[in-house]
Amino acid sequence: MLLNKLSILNYKNIAEAQLRFCPGINCFVGNNGAGKTNILDSIYYLACTKSRSGLIDSQVVRHGEQMFMLEGDFTIEAPVEDSIKIQAGYKAGGRKSFRNSGKEYQRLADHIGLIPVVIVSPSDSSLISDFSDNRRRFIDFVISQYSKEYLLHLIKYNKLLQQRNSMLKQQIDDDTMYEVCEAQMAASGSEIYKARKKFVSEFSKVFNAYYKKISDDKESVSIAYKSQLDDGNFEGQLSLARRVDLLLGHTTKGIHKDDLEMMIGEWQIRKVGSQGQNKTFLLSLKFAEFEYLKRITGRTPMLLLDDIFDKLDASRVEQIIRIVSNGEFGQIFITDTNRSNLDILLKRSSSGEFKIFDVVDGVVTEASV
Repeated sequence: MLLNKLSILNYKNIAEAQLRFCPGINCFVGNNGAGKTNILDSIYYLACTKSRSGLIDSQVVRHGEQMFMLEGDFTIEAPVEDSIKIQAGYKAGGRKSFRNSGKEYQRLADHIGLIPVVIVSPSDSSLISDFSDNRRRFIDFVISQYSKEYLLHLIKYNKLLQQRNSMLKQQIDDDTMYEVCEAQMAASGSEIYKARKKFVSEFSKVFNAYYKKISDDKESVSIAYKSQLDDGNFEGQLSLARRVDLLLGHTTKGIHKDDLEMMIGEWQIRKVGSQGQNKTFLLSLKFAEFEYLKRITGRTPMLLLDDIFDKLDASRVEQIIRIVSNGEFGQIFITDTNRSNLDILLKRSSSGEFKIFDVVDGVVTEASV
């Protein structure tokens, strides 16, 4: 997967930019707050139909403006090489538009997975430190990029969950209504459970291999899928919990309670991990995500690396540079506040193709090298 050209208009702090990229490493250098991350976020938006930051469309419009537009010219490598133009836009008071080579999508879900992307950013720390929601979103994001069926089950399940929670909050006490809803939740939820269980089982092996590489095999780590469905029949669990759920006003059983257990040795990493260990854990998750998607889709994802060298000791920085520069990662977009680590990376890059862009207060210019 290659992004050849990117046009940005009024996206976050970037008023306008017309950028051409190389197939190798594309670097964005600038101070914190200059807009480097916003460029990566615009690429993520074109791939995933939304901002990685969690902001809604009206909030990513540049301050003082009424609309934004993004356009990317991509080359897709499989099943046959093809060129596509993805356009996204939003106007205040209207709705988002999303087009593939001029044709507007009827469902945004139909776009997910077309442009595989993996992003590594400081916000990934929430995977370790925050609630299980973020870890479920990580699993869902990866699987949805290669399984349309999974994504549709997930959308259906979340709608049914909202419906059941609404009935609970309204104190509706009609067993027949709940039974109909719960049967459908169990059908989609069971498919989601099976897909997540299979994914984590396969993914964990790739993750462990990357952690060993980055840490020089200094620590033992593991990830494991935890679900209430491990205990048996989902529909039966929903039925048994109905009285309690009516008192609480929300659904206490289901795949929306699943978690990804993250361990270092015999301890949860969120409790004992150092900054360096946490960063290594997250980078290993993301590199494993990249390799897993590449294997299962036959497409090389774009890799977006935002400020990845921060809080790593010299030996781990060395290992990261060695991994990223080996030529297996295809097109890479990377940000940093200085060029020291980037210069080392570029010198070692097996492809030899790179571009450097300076970013100052939302203005992006290609640097001479």
